[in-house]
Amino acid sequence: MDLNNIQRVYFIGIGGIGMSAIARYFNENGVTVSGYDRTSTVLTRQLEAEGMQIHYTDDINLLDPQASLVVYTPAIPALHTELKWYREKGYEVVKRSDVLQEITRELFAITVAGTHGKTTISTMIAHILRHSGYGCNAFLGGISVNYDRNFWSSDKRVAVIEADEYDRSFLKLSPDIAVLTAMDPDHLDIYGTEQDMQEAFIQYTKNIKPNGTLIAREGLQRAADLQGSNQLTYSLQSFTANAYAANIRIQQGGYQYDVVQQNWRLDNVTLPIGGLHNIENSVAAITVAQLLGISEEAIKAAVADFKGIRRRFEYVINNDYQVFIDDYAHHPEELRALISSARNLFPDKQCTVVFQPHLYSRTRDLADGFAESLALADEVILLPIYPARELPIEGVTSELIAGKIKDKPVRILQQEEVLDWLKGNSAPLFITAGAGDIDLMKEPARTILEGKKVTTAE
Repeated sequence: MDLNNIQRVYFIGIGGIGMSAIARYFNENGVTVSGYDRTSTVLTRQLEAEGMQIHYTDDINLLDPQASLVVYTPAIPALHTELKWYREKGYEVVKRSDVLQEITRELFAITVAGTHGKTTISTMIAHILRHSGYGCNAFLGGISVNYDRNFWSSDKRVAVIEADEYDRSFLKLSPDIAVLTAMDPDHLDIYGTEQDMQEAFIQYTKNIKPNGTLIAREGLQRAADLQGSNQLTYSLQSFTANAYAANIRIQQGGYQYDVVQQNWRLDNVTLPIGGLHNIENSVAAITVAQLLGISEEAIKAAVADFKGIRRRFEYVINNDYQVFIDDYAHHPEELRALISSARNLFPDKQCTVVFQPHLYSRTRDLADGFAESLALADEVILLPIYPARELPIEGVTSELIAGKIKDKPVRILQQEEVLDWLKGNSAPLFITAGAGDIDLMKEPARTILEGKKVTTAE
């Protein structure tokens, strides 16, 4: 696949967060881009406004018969009519990971993998490189609040890529700098066992280019098996890591702290977003920037200007009356970090968490962990499981989690019922979390809560 000689590219599932980043890459390089997705969204409408032709019906009469490359997402079923047509006609049909594979071969590649934290760290790295003037091509798994984008281009032959472990796609990448955040069990429908998943992450580090660098979170299981000619570790506050944070102070819903490395120190870093885990994420991003030779003042200025990622500890409301945080957290460890960080920042506020479990298989495999993390809240509301690509599994519902949460009020409600509940109840620290369609609640919940603020102020 020669990316430089492609004239027309067609995407099946163009509205996915990873797919749309690659679509934007081709579009900004003068390639004719078109595609299919199941539904129209804010993101697909943005792509259309940028000049891409998109339709929302699986119909071979609407596809591009002149496409020189067809890219599809693994979430598309194998019996999809358009996908079958292209394959039967002998077109070059590839996954998005195949395109990223070629990009990592051609450019200096910084990739970020792990079961959580990868979207934030990759976006932080890309933001520092852009803000400082160093430059990069960014392929992100979330929407940067600073730029309202999940992709941006640069003449600099450097790429920052979020490396997705779903479908083992990250194993196609060849990074110069690889970040590894976590190897907690997830996607066991793909990997089968936790050990097999760990083996995949170890293989990810084996794919680092000669003389490349691995930056791994300290304390990972099987750390001794990780590869990389040069290896560094990072941590929130462990002084045995190569890089860590010290002297952490809460500051207006964010933090100020020092980043300490061997033979290097960056004092008074200001991070304007919440979450102790985001301090740790910034330590990894700052370590990458320091390796690239970006100046200390440029790093500090970029971090101070970082506004976060949509649905990653996103402050929907943050005032004296009400705090409303929306987050993509869909794994027990992500929920633990989210809730504990919010409570650390706002210790005097009653905490209500609304969580939408994502996937039947994940709920079945990790129910105990979900219950343990959610119990950190004062009260819990569970939505029904968001199935995504899965069919129901007998006996697996949100009740499976609810039954394991002890000594805390737990309700199972539909989204509309949550909004009705919110009208009649106080929720000073209100958190919505999940990777499904729970984000549809954000704006109506904001309206309800902001109305209460006016009433309280009066």
